[in-house]
Amino acid sequence: MLGKVFKAYDIRSTYPNPLNEDLAWQIGLGCADFLLGEAAADGQTTPMMQNLVVGHDMRTSSPSLRDSLIQGIIDGGGHVVDVGLVDTPFVYFAINHLKCAGGVQVTASHNPPEYNGFKISRRHAKPVGEANGLAEIRKAAALSDIRKRGEKSGRIDHKELWDAYRKHVLQFCDTGGQPLKIVIDASNGMAGTMVPKVFGEKGSGIEGLEIIELYFDNSKGEFVHEPNPLVASNLVDLQAKVVETGADFGICFDGDADRLMLVDEKGRMVGCDLLTALIAKSFLADNPGSAIVYDLRSSKALQEDILSAGGKPVRGRVGHVFMKAALAEHGAVFGGELSGHFYFRENFNADSGAIALAVMLSLGAEIKRSGRTVSEMIAPIARYAQSGERNFENEEKDLTLEELKETFADRGDIDELDGVTVDCFKSEGWWCNVRKSNTEPLLRLNLEARTPALCDKMVEEIAAMLGEPVAH
Repeated sequence: MLGKVFKAYDIRSTYPNPLNEDLAWQIGLGCADFLLGEAAADGQTTPMMQNLVVGHDMRTSSPSLRDSLIQGIIDGGGHVVDVGLVDTPFVYFAINHLKCAGGVQVTASHNPPEYNGFKISRRHAKPVGEANGLAEIRKAAALSDIRKRGEKSGRIDHKELWDAYRKHVLQFCDTGGQPLKIVIDASNGMAGTMVPKVFGEKGSGIEGLEIIELYFDNSKGEFVHEPNPLVASNLVDLQAKVVETGADFGICFDGDADRLMLVDEKGRMVGCDLLTALIAKSFLADNPGSAIVYDLRSSKALQEDILSAGGKPVRGRVGHVFMKAALAEHGAVFGGELSGHFYFRENFNADSGAIALAVMLSLGAEIKRSGRTVSEMIAPIARYAQSGERNFENEEKDLTLEELKETFADRGDIDELDGVTVDCFKSEGWWCNVRKSNTEPLLRLNLEARTPALCDKMVEEIAAMLGEPVAH
């Protein structure tokens, strides 16, 4: 059963079959074995390095899975700091704030309510994936023995850390009292808890801020719409409310509030690569010459704007494991992914939806003081035509990628940082990236060109090589 719930970057599946309380206990034992063992091997012997932070989201299955996970950690000799009902970035904060050996958030992020899972972090809130710990946790969980329940004497403490978390997040927020009206769609997820606690009820904690709330009630663990802000149909209500109320912009969070999507004052989606470019300029004004990390699917405009602002653009592989590592390696002040994850050096190189909102409030206030709008600021960045991510069924993924490289070897630059990137931008005015799905027989295409007509032409040409299109 463990093989069905462990994924490349986390643990996730349907509840109660195959993911249930017995597996949660095994996983807790595995987490204690790996995370405490890693800390000890590195010579980290302080009392807090026997502690693991545990938080959970609002899903109806989360409390029982949390309890079983905690029991597994305790039976594995670990001590638990239970921080309660929190967003996922809260756990990242707590691990660092308390200087613990790691932590686990019980969540299935943007998946439907019948799903649940665990996001595991190491010391300093570094992510645990298949290549750096998840395989070891799976092995330890598989070897666990139910007879070990109660064998060791770990303990559990309950800590209220919202005041410290609020202080940490709000150091990124400076609106100067500028009046701002925004709409936030919490997707009936953890943003419905986080936003009022950090920014005050309806924005009352920030001078001049008015927050119009959509879908903040997470008490039943159900979603009005899929809690995935990347899907356009999930933004319809937010877009309508922004236009109806004359708001300055809108924000939609995913289920565990670690990702967000921006909607401008006209109700139009803003690509997260374009938002990364906008935010990067603000960070570079205060941190000249710094590196900015972005995922390699992002618009060429982002790289160009980072350079023009005096920054160092760093292309990164897709996924929070790689993005966080790239931030640390290059000392980058900020990073962004197309998925809506935004990373901050002063947040332990970790992503945070709460901090992304705080930064966007500061930027929104600056834009409004200048007499401009969000759409006016985004327009010059959105200067190229993009295909969006398109999926293709393909049972011969590796063979297809080899054929792609051979076909375009003489036409442009090719790299394999993540999948295959074909860059013919200078010579022909277009580039693309094709990546394999980790879990399905799919290839994913992202293509950009100088003009919409060229974009359509090249999508048609490349798509013919990739397999059967999947409706999007």
